[in-house]
Amino acid sequence: MSILDQIVADKRQEVALKKALIPVSQLEQSVLFERNTISLSKRLKNSHSGIIAEHKRRSPSKSVINNSLSVQAVAKGYENAGVCGISVLTDGRYFGGSLDDLILARANCNLPLLRKEFIIDAYQILEAKAYGADAILLIAAILTRDEIKQFSKLSKQLNLDVLLEVHNEEELNKSIMPSLDMLGVNNRNLKTFEVNLETSKNLSAQIPNDFVKVSESGISSIKAIQTLKSYDFKGFLIGENFMKTDNPGNSAAQFIKQLEQ
Repeated sequence: MSILDQIVADKRQEVALKKALIPVSQLEQSVLFERNTISLSKRLKNSHSGIIAEHKRRSPSKSVINNSLSVQAVAKGYENAGVCGISVLTDGRYFGGSLDDLILARANCNLPLLRKEFIIDAYQILEAKAYGADAILLIAAILTRDEIKQFSKLSKQLNLDVLLEVHNEEELNKSIMPSLDMLGVNNRNLKTFEVNLETSKNLSAQIPNDFVKVSESGISSIKAIQTLKSYDFKGFLIGENFMKTDNPGNSAAQFIKQLEQ
């Protein structure tokens, strides 16, 4: 069983438990459920840097990245740095995140927030909306075409942007549909955890230009972004590179300053 299979199996149990505890009607009564969302895809289209900075405490591949910082400080720091949006990991068991992180980030910045999660049920999309997200992540590797269609259409009804993540040509071909806003190429092989930027380069020509192209994982240098921009990528998801420092906001600010020189 791969780590991804294990995560999904655990996630099914977790979501079943949550659905039993908190009914959909309760999620829909959240104050944040009615807020006007901010489009991440539009921000990326009009941005020079295209940086989506991530709040990430740990990961299965790297164990602890940074456990000592408050979400509030990270969100404010990223906003001051001038990032386009913030990705907030809400998986607890493998990444040390929670929905509380999302709500705290929402209270402390006015940037579009992406709920980074292993979404396998429509319930999690309603949760994302109730906790202040502006966009959700769908992972092609763990979803059927019908699920991608169902989940992305629901997201559109809730005014949430959809970032669909692929790792290879097969996943891309099954996923392309009009209800997506952004197509992300994850440079990390989820089975081996190896990172290779060639994945983004190879898939870029096959992604129609109707979608905002986002490159994810393993981006740590200005040169990598400049190269990926020449392949029409508009968004760059960076987590570890900023989070492994004492001040992710400062790190992001310096990175963006260098990028815009």
